Amino acid sequence: MTQSSSTSPELRRTLGVGDAVMIGLGSMIGAGIFAALAPAARAAGTGLLLGLAVAAVVAYCNATSSARLAALYPASGGTYVYGRERLGPFWGYLAGWSFVVGKTASCAAMALTVGAYVWPEQAHAVAVAAVVALTAVNYGGVQKSAWLTRAIVAVVLAVLACVVVVCLGSGQSDAGRLDIGTSDGIGGVLQAAGLLFFAFAGYARIATLGEEVRDPARTIPRAIPVALGIALVVYACVAVAVLSVLGSEGLGQASAPLADAVRAAGVPGLAPVVRVGAAVAALGSLLALILGVSRTTLAMARDRHLPGALAAVHPRFQVPHRAELAVGAVVAVLAATVDVRGAIGFSSFGVLAYYAVANASAWTLGSPAARVVPAVGLLGCVVLAFSLPGVSVAVGAGVLAVGVAAYGVRRWVAGRAGTRGR
Repeated sequence: MTQSSSTSPELRRTLGVGDAVMIGLGSMIGAGIFAALAPAARAAGTGLLLGLAVAAVVAYCNATSSARLAALYPASGGTYVYGRERLGPFWGYLAGWSFVVGKTASCAAMALTVGAYVWPEQAHAVAVAAVVALTAVNYGGVQKSAWLTRAIVAVVLAVLACVVVVCLGSGQSDAGRLDIGTSDGIGGVLQAAGLLFFAFAGYARIATLGEEVRDPARTIPRAIPVALGIALVVYACVAVAVLSVLGSEGLGQASAPLADAVRAAGVPGLAPVVRVGAAVAALGSLLALILGVSRTTLAMARDRHLPGALAAVHPRFQVPHRAELAVGAVVAVLAATVDVRGAIGFSSFGVLAYYAVANASAWTLGSPAARVVPAVGLLGCVVLAFSLPGVSVAVGAGVLAVGVAAYGVRRWVAGRAGTRGR
């Protein structure tokens, strides 16, 4: 298979199993759990928990495929590298394009979410400040990012635990509201699964940081399922607790589901704490997103799909400092000028395309028996991608088409240059 042509130095391996698990949790247990439940409930109705289960199965398959591949290819870039090595340069590029473009928009949206929670009247200014601060943390080394992520995850888990205890312990909790029928049909369940899957996708951050993990063949296959398992338990507990108080109809109409749930449970004083937890969770997601996008940018720059200058590694901090600064600058400009929170539905489509490439890559690794999980994962990604709202599918497909066109133009220019050189 095609190997990277880069001669740029490798990053420093400093992350252990605990660090990798925390980075994965910081990505998954982010602001999504504070907001994703409402649109998923609108889509699935009483089938919300079934949608969560479907999303979990697809996420498990993707995580298993990613873990196997990361152990073989412990380099920065995640599925960009796996697709390139197992399927060819185009498929790796397509995965990398989906990730970088979609997640850059997600970074800006998450920064604006922080601003909206902390100081709504100055959301853009707060968003830019958050991007600058977290880019500075990442610049100082991945270990500093891991330490900050530990603190963020601890705060968010504590807030979510309070929400679960308050809701389930209140007199307003009713197990009858947990009906897991399919009032809105299988299509609604699948659409909810597609929306909820986005919240699970953070385990990819562990794989994209593969070049910075100690003993990756052992660490990554352990860290990914542990992080995913913890996130699934947390999501299931929160979903059950909130549903037991609000019901699927009330949850679908909620503007701030967890805050509304604690108010309905009779503890309105906890609502401001939930808002703080949401802001901290959004910071954790933003921190991990910037890490992931910058590492994929590094990998693509090494292969000259992006400017080669972005492949530089800082001699002291051993981080892709130019890629981090470039990503931070782009995200800061987006966060300062536009509100993309309502325009990133295509990011879910892009993430599912990204994992479709990961599963297809894993399918090439072993015996027919070992291909069952990646086959289920690939099918699940395709089904969930096209079960998303029509606008998300259209915009996501358009973004992929732009990437394909850019790849074709680059190959054509390279071919013309080669012809002139002969």
